[in-house]
Amino acid sequence: MKRLTISDIAERAGVSIGAVSFALNGRPGVSETTRRRILTIAAEMGWRPNAAARGLSESRAHTVGLVIARSADTLGVEPFFMRFIAGLESELALSRTALLLQVVPDHAKAIEAICDWWAERRVDGLVVTDLWADDARLPLLESLSVPAVLVGRPRPGSGMPAVWSDDAAAVTEAVDHLVGLGHRRIARVAGLPALEHTQVRTAAFHAAMARHGLDPAAVVDTDYTWAAGADATRSLLSGAARPTAITFDNDVMATAGLSVARQLGVGVPHELSIVAGDDSQLCEMVFPTLTALSRDVQAYGGHAARTLLARLRGGAPSSFQDATARLVARESTAATH
Repeated sequence: MKRLTISDIAERAGVSIGAVSFALNGRPGVSETTRRRILTIAAEMGWRPNAAARGLSESRAHTVGLVIARSADTLGVEPFFMRFIAGLESELALSRTALLLQVVPDHAKAIEAICDWWAERRVDGLVVTDLWADDARLPLLESLSVPAVLVGRPRPGSGMPAVWSDDAAAVTEAVDHLVGLGHRRIARVAGLPALEHTQVRTAAFHAAMARHGLDPAAVVDTDYTWAAGADATRSLLSGAARPTAITFDNDVMATAGLSVARQLGVGVPHELSIVAGDDSQLCEMVFPTLTALSRDVQAYGGHAARTLLARLRGGAPSSFQDATARLVARESTAATH
């Protein structure tokens, strides 16, 4: 039998998940009439917070949560998140704090998981990644008073601290490197367009190209997957005005682009230069090795964990700007002919 969740109660009561969370946890945010109705429906449906959750009602769960709204298939080959989670775990382990991870397909499911965890007292706080420009998770977290750290740029007016790096500066360095090699037709294969950091990077790409008096050859939005990177590269290299350089938002798509270029008989780097947006071992396992924007992703995860733990201890940590990714030039970029 499927375990009853607060989402089931919300559907039966005809109210939001947040309203159910308020009612079950005795928090303000719903009228007394609505609270009683929700509690009655919950009891009729057999809602029973687990014993561990009840025992922790006045203490800590010693667990923090991370809900990733990405395809599980994508995560299986995405080195960034594996290194980021390793950084989280290494820091959390020092304070005997566990990490509760759930992968969901979209933000609606992410909100559902967050509400369930908070109502059941399963987590003390949350690490929030992949921020959208208009992110429905953030007002929910504030309304529920969930301690959280944002992995992305600080939000004006938000009490949640952020851990972030300067994506715009990194993209600008990549463009400057390629222009310095003589490239004029430069394309960008971007990630998910709804993500704030994708929008920041794309804006920086346009600005850097304009500063050199150039127009982008193309900007293609994708979902970060190998297949999307391959399709984007094939389309770009099959056009009449083929780019001489392509930047990719992650190393998975960059390696896919390298593979497609080889299939089409386009030589890398003499006919096409490639820059990867992340720098994992993938970039050095292929031939030619990939020029990439490199940073210590594991340290990035550690900084996020320390910031959240400081908040859980009652502190008011400020936002932390991590090191900017720096270009590591390898064999996949060269002067254009």
